[in-house]
Amino acid sequence: MANFFSSRDSCPAVKNILILDSEGKRVAVKYYSDEWPTNAAKLAFEKSIFTKTLKSNARTEAEITMFDSNIVIYKFVQDLHFFITGGDEENELLLAGVLQGLFDAISLLLRNTIDKREALENLDLIFLCIDEIVDQGMILETDSNVLAGKVAIQNMDVSAPLSEQTISQALATAREHLTRTLLK
Repeated sequence: MANFFSSRDSCPAVKNILILDSEGKRVAVKYYSDEWPTNAAKLAFEKSIFTKTLKSNARTEAEITMFDSNIVIYKFVQDLHFFITGGDEENELLLAGVLQGLFDAISLLLRNTIDKREALENLDLIFLCIDEIVDQGMILETDSNVLAGKVAIQNMDVSAPLSEQTISQALATAREHLTRTLLK
């Protein structure tokens, strides 16, 4: 029994997170599985999954499909296509929670302007968000408010004047200054 609980295989896992544009081109992708060993294999997978899901209407709610023995949860918003892939044994609701958490956190960080141009201009925030939600395939966090808060704190410019910072950035800056003062 001890081996069962210490095994990484017992934890839900994500194989990849893909954000593609309306033509199936990469905006932000992260792979956590060796199932696609080369960049060519990854690009072929992205093209195949994009082509398979293109005709669906996943604009209001996330959709679920099976593809090459993988569960794929996907959602389309404006000109962006969000995909979360897990193994066929994974819990669809858990993967859907990852997708919703990622989408909602990105929505918060981009102030509800989710389109390709805005995503490309804020790619650093999107990759930070992806890194906060999944690490080496293991799901860490799905709460969008927690994710957006962690990304905002990591991304803040402490040298910017307080008047140009968001409230969460200003609070984090103040907390940092107070901590430095107390530690002196």
